[in-house]
Amino acid sequence: MVTAPSPNLAEPSKQGTRMALAMLASAAVHGMVLSTQFVQINPRLFEDPNLPMEVVLVNAKTAESPLNPDALAQVNLAGGGNTDEDRRLKSPLPASSKSQTGAEETALKARVADLEQQAKTLLTQLQPAAQVQNQRLSAPPTPVQPTIDTSQINQQAREMANLQARISQQWDDYQKRPKRAFVGANVKEYAFARYVEDWITKVERVGNVNYPEAARRQGIYGSLKLTVSIYANGRIETVEVDRTSGSKILDAAAIKIVEMAAPYSAFPDDMRKKADILSITRTWTFTRSDQLVGTE
Repeated sequence: MVTAPSPNLAEPSKQGTRMALAMLASAAVHGMVLSTQFVQINPRLFEDPNLPMEVVLVNAKTAESPLNPDALAQVNLAGGGNTDEDRRLKSPLPASSKSQTGAEETALKARVADLEQQAKTLLTQLQPAAQVQNQRLSAPPTPVQPTIDTSQINQQAREMANLQARISQQWDDYQKRPKRAFVGANVKEYAFARYVEDWITKVERVGNVNYPEAARRQGIYGSLKLTVSIYANGRIETVEVDRTSGSKILDAAAIKIVEMAAPYSAFPDDMRKKADILSITRTWTFTRSDQLVGTE
């Protein structure tokens, strides 16, 4: 047989549980209170650090930068000015002594000019009429203009025109003359040197193929100097004997060989800019071995 618990025994158990919960809650609250610290708050933490700063133009510059700038500018300016007051110039340009005193000097000069003009006017009014008349009478007479001889002027004009015409004609004739270049065997400039070398090679080749038969039969040999002038297109202008060989056969043979080798090569572009006609002076030798050789 099971018996039910007594109501008097269950009541004290419930009261003990409530007391324990109350003590735990009180301990927790006291722990929170004791662990909480009260710190003083800095009001600057709530200020906006990106405050706007004014931008200005300054008319001076320093190497060091200011510690606490008042404004932004195009260059650093630490201090400056000749006053302790917080002021700024109205213009970014420096003030100059000329700009400060210019207006005063201009006004002063205008005042002086005005006074001078007034003095001249008073002197003119005070001058006697007789003195003015004397000044007019004492003035130098008007010079008499000389008579112009129109025939003489026309004659001089005609002479000047004729002289100018002769000068113009001579200038035109000179301009019509071709540009000439004279070279010998030793030529330094590349354009002329190459052309002269090719020309000598061709004359020697033609001369050896067409050696004068009369000179070979008669055993005639010797040297002569020729100057050959060549147009820019390679054709011959003139062939002149500067020094004869002493033999008409050799002189005539040399001229004929030069003419037979024509026409020669046309001038290259760099030569055309410097000469229209090239004159080459060369010594030609008919040797004992029946050969034609060009020498200096």
